[in-house]
Amino acid sequence: MKIMQHRFVDSIPEQLDEGVLYISLTYSTVIHKCVCGCGNEVVTPLSPTDWELTFNGETVSLYPSIGNWGFECQSHYFITRNKIKHALKWSDKQIERGRKAEQAEKKKYFSKRKRKRRKE
Repeated sequence: MKIMQHRFVDSIPEQLDEGVLYISLTYSTVIHKCVCGCGNEVVTPLSPTDWELTFNGETVSLYPSIGNWGFECQSHYFITRNKIKHALKWSDKQIERGRKAEQAEKKKYFSKRKRKRRKE
């Protein structure tokens, strides 16, 4: 099983090292090179409707899985306690359903926030 290192940084460096998760809490962003080796940079924004980062004092986890559907490789994996676990490749239909579900989740989340602000 492949292991990722993690580095907490203020800003993302111009050059990314393979096998390193760069975590910027300032910008609520995690970035790394795709674990398949294609060289693409994978950006995972941290937010209630994107990814969640867990740091236990020694390792980091990102949730949910990372699906690089926009890349030619279309790699799909989990990062759990600094370990990479490859996930099943998704079909085009699964990718489309996943994207629609993400959009619906964002719409629901932000409409709730909007209603909450109006009440205040």
